Amino acid sequence: MVEVERERYSDTSEREKIREMIKARKEKEKEKEKSSETESSVTKCPECGSINLEQDYERAELVCSDCGLVVDAELVDEGPEWRAFDHDQRMKRSRVGAPMTYTIHDKGLSTMIDWRNRDSYGKSISSKNRAQLYRLRKWQRRIRVSNATERNLAFALSELDRMASALGLPRTVRETAAVVYRKAVDKNLIRGRSIEGVAAAALYAACRQCSVPRTLDEIGEVSRVSRKEIGRTYRFISRELSLKLMPTSPIDYVPRFCSGLKLKGEVQSKGVEILRQASEKELTSGRGPTGVAAAAIYIASILCGERRTQREVADVAGVTEVTIRNRYKELSEELDIEIIL
Repeated sequence: MVEVERERYSDTSEREKIREMIKARKEKEKEKEKSSETESSVTKCPECGSINLEQDYERAELVCSDCGLVVDAELVDEGPEWRAFDHDQRMKRSRVGAPMTYTIHDKGLSTMIDWRNRDSYGKSISSKNRAQLYRLRKWQRRIRVSNATERNLAFALSELDRMASALGLPRTVRETAAVVYRKAVDKNLIRGRSIEGVAAAALYAACRQCSVPRTLDEIGEVSRVSRKEIGRTYRFISRELSLKLMPTSPIDYVPRFCSGLKLKGEVQSKGVEILRQASEKELTSGRGPTGVAAAAIYIASILCGERRTQREVADVAGVTEVTIRNRYKELSEELDIEIIL
């Protein structure tokens, strides 16, 4: 009986030791994970609390730019192992292609045969092989667009790119418009509507989402459909895709209009200040944002001594002189602004 009890006691003690070892190992792993997380996510200087941290790539250190403390050392360089001193060297030594983009129907993941008749060494291809290369290019174009959906996307996205280029829109707006159009295709909202109309409506929605406002008239000028159809399609798409878009603020138009009128930054800041005062008194609600923005710029140009005529402001803003006259009278009366004409 005594020997059996001793065996049992030894078994329980061994089990406890194993449990303690497993617990200690788990605690060490947790500590390692916490330390790696804190090392990778250092966002504040422990000495002065500043968030202005700069990476010194030559010394592989993370340095606080305010107090000079070395926050972290021996950082791993995540860049390439080669160096390039101009664009050509960078393109030759790079081993990756262009990033994925939604503005191309196949997202830019397929290969393309270059239009220049040169091989990988830069030598010109002989006339015997040029006919074969021409056929390869033709079949490559056909393979990239294989079914009706891809044909639809290819045409619509090229139309989007054309309109965005005509309006001078940035890359983010083009990508957002392509995503909106792809969602409309997935929900089968294109049926019974023109591709140009849906593409123009997607571009208008993307402009509002990215706070790069363009009016329906501006998009209607560069598109092949009427303003009325673009507005109708936009309302339908925003309702079906549940796009939550806030009304356009007149302040968003001020920088573009001031740039078109070649006004200084002082006039622009004054126009923004007038619009903020007007929005506090609810003078902008129920009125066209372009007209209110044009009237604020007209008042600011007079107050800052860089006078512009109503005709000049109306041409840049795309509104009539009567609209500017009515809006600027409302703003000057409600905000108690004295204008000496």
